[in-house]
Amino acid sequence: MKPVADLFTERTGVQFRLNETPVDEINSQMIIDSVSGGGTFDLALPATFGVPDLVAAGALKNLDGFAKKYEPRGFQDDALFSLGDYYKGSLYGYQTDGDTYLMFYKKDCLESADEQKRFADKYGFPLKLPRTWRELDAQMAFFHRPDKDMFGGALFRTPTYIAWEFWIRFHAKGYWPFDTALNPQINNDAGVEALEELIAASSSLYDKARTNGLFDNWKAFAAGNIYCNIGWGGTQKFLNSDKSKIRGNLLYAPTPGGTVDGKLIKTPYFNWGWNYTVSSTSAEAEIAYLFALFACSPEMSTKAVREASGFFDPFRSAHYEDPDIRNTYTPEFLSAHKESMAESIPDLYLPGQGEYFSALCENLVRADSGQQSAKRALDLTAQQWEQTTRRLGRKAQAEQWAFLRNSYPETTRLALR
Repeated sequence: MKPVADLFTERTGVQFRLNETPVDEINSQMIIDSVSGGGTFDLALPATFGVPDLVAAGALKNLDGFAKKYEPRGFQDDALFSLGDYYKGSLYGYQTDGDTYLMFYKKDCLESADEQKRFADKYGFPLKLPRTWRELDAQMAFFHRPDKDMFGGALFRTPTYIAWEFWIRFHAKGYWPFDTALNPQINNDAGVEALEELIAASSSLYDKARTNGLFDNWKAFAAGNIYCNIGWGGTQKFLNSDKSKIRGNLLYAPTPGGTVDGKLIKTPYFNWGWNYTVSSTSAEAEIAYLFALFACSPEMSTKAVREASGFFDPFRSAHYEDPDIRNTYTPEFLSAHKESMAESIPDLYLPGQGEYFSALCENLVRADSGQQSAKRALDLTAQQWEQTTRRLGRKAQAEQWAFLRNSYPETTRLALR
């Protein structure tokens, strides 16, 4: 962010005071500021999935008027994912980070002729980049050899991240998490099956899967004795650095999908991202908006994404052709990333997202640790989701859910029921 802010100051004379806040505290501080009328900041970068809650709390400025006045025609034409910028059709931010979830595989494992033969003999289908969770789960089990200090996967089982994998696995079964009236479907037979498969896959993960946070996860996978991992562009920036023993020994793909009625359903997932937003209490809202527009322009966003030690990932088509960005990420990674961005399902962009996902995470962790059955975990989740919906108002929630459902990629939307 700083190089872009410095350029804005250089060109306009507008000075900035940049304040760093812990990731998990950004949204709460924004809400507190709006409720108190503090006006302590003009611009903020909340996680994309938090935007609906911030709008509902009155913390964000509606940007429709500014966009009509200032946004250049075609400004968003090459943005691969901008759904999280909007709430009920109004603009509240500009996406500045392409955080689609991706899979990372050890190339030497997948391309070994000996391993390919042994795998095909055992499972009856070829060892190649997996298209479905069934294929991936088999591969992780195959390469899980703890007696030889080799592990099948480094997928997350921490309370904060476990729900993201389940979200993909559930969609890959061919169902919406809610029906059109916002009744939970998460605890149907397909949901129970998805969770039971996730729990079974946990036995193929390295021993720190339930405790390691983001950066420790990267370091563990970079050591070179784990077959696969899940992550983002920031993961790749680390794995493509001199801190990684597997640099140059990776293959990439969107997260697996599933088979519904004999057809492959793809369910890549945009589960994070950062949005430039303007505080509802800002005394300089117009200038703050103009900086957000400036920062997310093709030229400035390219400068930000180039930063090898930064965390903004490609989100415009133009980013994928930039020589410095291609060097930072590798062309192979960018190819998989662009494919995933173009087909990503969204996060649950509803007010109460944190509440819905907190309930899901808590129950998934208990099921994964054997404290309760998969069915019990999802029944409890559905009950808690229903309570959240009633408290926030079913009609308003269903209105945003209808907007969200219609915004899923068409091929995925038509496959879900």
